[in-house]
Amino acid sequence: MKIMRLDKFLADSGLGTRSQVKLLIKKGLISINGETGGKPEQKIDAEQDRIFCQDKPVSSVCSFYYYMLNKPAGYVSATDDNTAPTVLSLLKDAPGKNLFPAGRLDKDTTGLLLITNDGPLAHRLLSPKNHVDKTYFVRVSGIVTSRELQLLEAGLDIGEESFTLPARARLISVLFPQESDGPVSEVELTIHEGKFHQVKRMFQAVGMPVLYLKRLSMGSLKLDASLAEGSYRPLTPEETAALKKE
Repeated sequence: MKIMRLDKFLADSGLGTRSQVKLLIKKGLISINGETGGKPEQKIDAEQDRIFCQDKPVSSVCSFYYYMLNKPAGYVSATDDNTAPTVLSLLKDAPGKNLFPAGRLDKDTTGLLLITNDGPLAHRLLSPKNHVDKTYFVRVSGIVTSRELQLLEAGLDIGEESFTLPARARLISVLFPQESDGPVSEVELTIHEGKFHQVKRMFQAVGMPVLYLKRLSMGSLKLDASLAEGSYRPLTPEETAALKKE
């Protein structure tokens, strides 16, 4: 006998994060011993109960897969979407069932995205209480000075209940491209949370619209510089082990 919550069982089985499997339950796609209508907190016996997702048996033993994707612009960070191609369409030939993006990047944002079917790991990485670092390369309109850097690092009001957590900001360069209407600044920004459109809203709060945004790292995982946009590769054993320590 192995008693556990239904949502934990589903997440541990690789069906998605806790929030994603709760949605599956809400939609009536999960059945327990032939009956639908369960609740996320419902206790089940992982060894005896028959759990199905869309008429397919869910096993408590799952092979987890981990992929690094260099996300290009134009793709949405979802498993399914009717309006745009999803990041999973870039991994059609990748081994592994029930893959999903661990977190999301905006459609026009590029860079590092972890693709996995390890729900518990994704939950830990994305949980606000764990404050996993996320580093971005940001190109903005205007000249970033020490004032803007200090504001970004101190925390900003971006319309949420609380200010953003203190961040790390470093000016890389100021450019004067001929094709631009004015100067452009390049900044490296590290945040410790993941509010909706957070990086864009932080720079908007200091009066500097974002022109280009690329994620460079998440926790210990750094984007492979040799990985072309739209390409992916499995994580190395060392990368996987380091992520699991986050």
